[in-house]
Amino acid sequence: MIALIMTENKKLADLLFPALDKTVEYYENLYPERSLPDGAIVTRFAPSPTGFLHIGGLFAALIGQRAAMRTGGVFYLRIEDTDKKREIQNGIAEIIKGLCSFGMTIDEGMISETESVGGYGPYVQSERKEIYQTYAKALVEKGLAYPCFCSEDELAKIRREQEEQKITPGYYGEFAKHRNITYEQAKAEIEAGKPFVLRLKSGGSLDAKVVFEDLIKGRIEMPENNQDIVILKTDGIPTYHFAHAVDDHLMRSTHIIRGDEWLSSAPIHLQLFDVLGFERPKYAHISPIMKEENGGKRKLSKRKDPEAAVTYYHEEGYPKEAVVEYLLTLANSNYEEWRIANPAVPNTEFPFSLSKMSQSGALFDLVKLTDISKNYISLLTKDEVYASVLEWAKQYNEKLASLLEKDEAYAKAIFAIERSPEKPRKDITKWSDAENYIAYFYDELWDEKRDFAENLSKDDMIEILEEYKKIYDDSDPQDQWFSKIRQMSEDLGYAGMPKLYRKNPENYKGHVGDVSGVIRVSVTGRRNTPDLYEILHVLGKERVMNRINDSIRLLKEEN
Repeated sequence: MIALIMTENKKLADLLFPALDKTVEYYENLYPERSLPDGAIVTRFAPSPTGFLHIGGLFAALIGQRAAMRTGGVFYLRIEDTDKKREIQNGIAEIIKGLCSFGMTIDEGMISETESVGGYGPYVQSERKEIYQTYAKALVEKGLAYPCFCSEDELAKIRREQEEQKITPGYYGEFAKHRNITYEQAKAEIEAGKPFVLRLKSGGSLDAKVVFEDLIKGRIEMPENNQDIVILKTDGIPTYHFAHAVDDHLMRSTHIIRGDEWLSSAPIHLQLFDVLGFERPKYAHISPIMKEENGGKRKLSKRKDPEAAVTYYHEEGYPKEAVVEYLLTLANSNYEEWRIANPAVPNTEFPFSLSKMSQSGALFDLVKLTDISKNYISLLTKDEVYASVLEWAKQYNEKLASLLEKDEAYAKAIFAIERSPEKPRKDITKWSDAENYIAYFYDELWDEKRDFAENLSKDDMIEILEEYKKIYDDSDPQDQWFSKIRQMSEDLGYAGMPKLYRKNPENYKGHVGDVSGVIRVSVTGRRNTPDLYEILHVLGKERVMNRINDSIRLLKEEN
């Protein structure tokens, strides 16, 4: 009897897959166990080319990369393109570009739309159709899968019956119309031209539990899968569930690191690994990145939140290093403490741990990212800042790029102002801030408005500027330059030190800081800037004198 059933199953498998000439054993030998150190993690980032790279996707990729890197393992990129209807043009290239732009190098997998590296490919699911069908055929031969010829109308009718009976909906048990289909019945349906899907013959029960240890969420206990799920669609392309099991087995993934929206599918996936005779991988389900809204929290949304797309960070000019630093603070709560203790160490040296990831969603904080970004930029050299701003401007601000390229030495001198390692300024938080930061150094960018303080009269300000013209010498060292301003201030009736003015304000018009402020606003238009002496030297005597004369003219016109 058993032999008869096996023969029947074999005939059914050959009927469904007549053109397959390879066996499961062939692929097992083609993709052998990897030769890696004990404890090495092999994991993947496996996106669909159906839209832009989401910050949550970048986060998941970073987690996978760091987990593999810390153990001497492998991090590879697999493209899950079985949903052809939603696929976008150049989708694979956009994913690769997005990863590379944040320094997310891969060890294996796709490196362009058509190229890959590594010995466990193809790394695009649509190119692995024959592999999936070989394993599906093996399940049919074992009586663990079968063809289902139900139409959409028939499936809808089954669902209505279940709803009327108020029982669990789905295709299972007595409702699985073709569960025990014979070879002759299947042959007749195929000869009649009816399309079919291939279903798993589930042995699961909702009364039984599947238990596994999630590396982030801990012990998970869920009802077994009792549904006869589809594993191959009518076009012979696998469902996500079946492709996941076959691919991660043959690519020898040890860990599946993915968003926790897939947690509900874990019983199906573990069941597939079991029925296929594969060793179960370890799972780590990442909670989504959250956002505060109206006193509550919600998932960061592709539709609502521009910061959900990684392109947002490029357009705004956040350095990729700062974005990665920020994501690491979301990944492990001890990262900030480690960074304080190791300020100059590359973040790749951080001892990342899956077990230290939050079980609830990390809260996205753009203010914190901006703070990390400005701290990072403040530690760069003038050459590094120049190169990064120019690279960004070439793509997003052509006018700025042209000005920077026209006189590289002048631009670097601007970025060198107060860029000392002891106490660097933090005016630039992202590269899109650069134009406003340097605007007053370029006649083409600044609007010539002067934001003079209101504590001095226009006549007083004119007097200060007229006197400053007489004493300004761009060859003066800084100490001498300031001594001249202090002496000039005292000669004009201002306190040479702010504390003297605060002690006896009635004796002075103001103090030396007020005098310097008039000069500052005259040449920059702003009250708050980096070191005035350095600014004057970079601007040069001709531009400084022109702006002081313009300021005197404007003040007289307003008087």
